[in-house]
Amino acid sequence: MSFTENDIKLIDKKGLTLEKVESQIELFKTGIPFTNIAEAATIGNGIIGLDGQQIDEAVAHFEINKSGLSLLKFVPASGAATRMFKFLFKFLKEYNPKKESLNAFINKNNFKDLAFFLVGLEKFPFYKQVIEVLQLQGVDFHQLSSGEKALHFAKTMLNENQLNFGNSPKGLLPFHKYKSHHISTAFEEHLYEAALYASDDRKAELHFTISERFKDKFSEEFKRIEEYVEENTGVSFNISFSYQQESTDTIAVTPKDEPFRNEDGSLLFRPSGHGALLKNLNELDADIIFIKNIDNVVVKQYKEEVARYKKVLAGILLKLQTKAFKCLRILDQSEISQQEFKDIETFLTNELCIKISGEYKKYLDKYKIEYLREKLDRPIRICGMVKNEGEPGGGPFWVRDMYGNLSLQIVESAQINLKNKWQKDILTNATHFNPVDLVCGVKNYKGEKYDLENFVDHNAAFITMKTKVGKDLKALELPGLWNGSMAHWNTIFVEVPIITFNPVKTVNDLLKAPHQIN
Repeated sequence: MSFTENDIKLIDKKGLTLEKVESQIELFKTGIPFTNIAEAATIGNGIIGLDGQQIDEAVAHFEINKSGLSLLKFVPASGAATRMFKFLFKFLKEYNPKKESLNAFINKNNFKDLAFFLVGLEKFPFYKQVIEVLQLQGVDFHQLSSGEKALHFAKTMLNENQLNFGNSPKGLLPFHKYKSHHISTAFEEHLYEAALYASDDRKAELHFTISERFKDKFSEEFKRIEEYVEENTGVSFNISFSYQQESTDTIAVTPKDEPFRNEDGSLLFRPSGHGALLKNLNELDADIIFIKNIDNVVVKQYKEEVARYKKVLAGILLKLQTKAFKCLRILDQSEISQQEFKDIETFLTNELCIKISGEYKKYLDKYKIEYLREKLDRPIRICGMVKNEGEPGGGPFWVRDMYGNLSLQIVESAQINLKNKWQKDILTNATHFNPVDLVCGVKNYKGEKYDLENFVDHNAAFITMKTKVGKDLKALELPGLWNGSMAHWNTIFVEVPIITFNPVKTVNDLLKAPHQIN
């Protein structure tokens, strides 16, 4: 591959190496193998189902043992809200009130999203804000025809010189409206939730990964709400931010796998998806890290229940971590009894859901020790899973690697060969869905932080088709943060109720019960 001097300077400026870029281009050429799912994880077969007593015990275990531990909430929040308003952008582009009525336009285009949006208009937390902006412009909203109302409202929300919601970070949009007339953002709601499982000293640590261009806006929002939220919760907050590093960008190529060049001849690099955030996560130092997406929040009346299940996951983590650490200390001993071997094997199989290799029984004791240590000495993640209700995205599966080994993994549908009927059937019949509700232990039994880069499956990347200035290109996304980036962690799946999963993928999701005050 021939690169110019300017290419090499750009690669170097991004913190990448020539070798890294060439290996990315090679991935485009060879293609990325599909994940081989052996079966869906289900209750009793990879997913733990809990009864009331087990839930109470896990919460109590967390509450009793969190003292002295550093707790941190990690929130990926770099996304703009553009996709939330996709159907409204389409409406603004296509609707002409002089040519047809609003009802005719909705019926002709089967525009159910728009109809639903307009019916629920007054329930949106930003309704009053939009009306006030229109009044300042001299527009009497209530005297307009239904078509003009829809146009004016959408334009005020989305136009760059007005509220510009479509180009705002999702975390800073008005999400919830309270009876006190207080309007909260998703960012603020994460603070309230974190306060419910804060450390014993009534301090909550939160880390948000954001787009660098929005740092001032997030900082301003925290200053605006800090005193108000601290008074309401009795908790003080330590907020930190980081950005997706340029060194995680990947090169784009043409459909013929040649480097894609911009109109000025420079190489095109693109952000490589949320898998790039592993670098951000790797730089944080905490005993327990809670991970949750920015848009998965609820109004205050549901928060206690949502936080309760975070404590459940954390309690399970602490129990399993204690046992794993005890096993690793046994493996450090000069003499290990056959009963101790058996106990460790049973713990791996029954509690950590690790399938021990059929070859293991043939090993000499010293190789058994190596094998068991390698299986145990890993970061642990406890992942909440909800019943599948038709949401697109990833789920919990037993995955078979190239050596025939089985492990529990979160797999996205894009990683599965849907042309293979057997693989498609496994996906279709899966009972549970990944809501991105993780509690992680990232330190070893000596209290040292793991280097998380050592536990990535680099083959679990994605190649997607995109366009740039009308030209087709192929883009490479790094292994997803909770997919390939955590592939070699010890993984436990736990069923949690659907109330814990309330993402706002489209603006209409804000009309659902967990985002509305009754």
